[in-house]
Amino acid sequence: MNLAFRYSYFGDCFFGSQMQPGLRTVEGEFVAACRRLELFDDWREAHFVTAGRTDRGVHARSQVCSFTTDKPDRAVAVLNRVLPEDIWCTGWTGVPDGFHPRYSAVARTYRYYFFPAPGDTAAMHEAAREFVGRRNFSSFARVGDRNPERTIVTAEVYEDGPFVVFEVTGESFLWNMVRCMATALERVGKGEANAGEIARLLEEPAGRGLPAAPPGGLVLWEVDCGVSFTPLPVDEKSRRYLADRYRRAMIMAEVSARLTPEERLPE
Repeated sequence: MNLAFRYSYFGDCFFGSQMQPGLRTVEGEFVAACRRLELFDDWREAHFVTAGRTDRGVHARSQVCSFTTDKPDRAVAVLNRVLPEDIWCTGWTGVPDGFHPRYSAVARTYRYYFFPAPGDTAAMHEAAREFVGRRNFSSFARVGDRNPERTIVTAEVYEDGPFVVFEVTGESFLWNMVRCMATALERVGKGEANAGEIARLLEEPAGRGLPAAPPGGLVLWEVDCGVSFTPLPVDEKSRRYLADRYRRAMIMAEVSARLTPEERLPE
């Protein structure tokens, strides 16, 4: 049976998502868990594939993978128990044999979280609208020998609590594309650039692309593969992991405030 899983992960402790010999990666851990459960032996023969790759330090709320197995009930019931704490499945579904999460995906959504806020959120939102449509992203990605043109469906910047969020949906993305777009928008927020300059870079790409923003703020938010997933409960070890990360972040925020009593910390 061909199964698809929707899953999440924190990217901090992975050398990216793609399998690499001798390095801890998301795909490597997922395949290892499947092999421990004897869902398959060879990931190639099982046609294990994902909807895309993320770089080291990038997170995912809704990544998608698929593979074939003759033990679908075991996969659905036990996979979350065997996966490491920083990877957890949130849904599953049976899919046709021709399903491929990368090529079946009709849209992908990313969110980039800025903290602290760069400055002028309204100007950033106005500049983000320049990305919408079929554009040449040579100045906003590592292109290599790939076609630099990509179609962006929506792009917006908004405030969410203490964060400013850049959310972008497109059919597909180039390497470092969202992070380079985030760099451009951050410059707009700081008053170092404007929407017109982004428009010019899209119309007349520069010889040298923009640097990528730090990976820790980027989340693969959603992958639309045209299928509906049956929800899966998050395993208790992953719940503890999430709670511990949150608790540690709160502790560090409090410690930072105590260490700088005479100074106003950045908001």
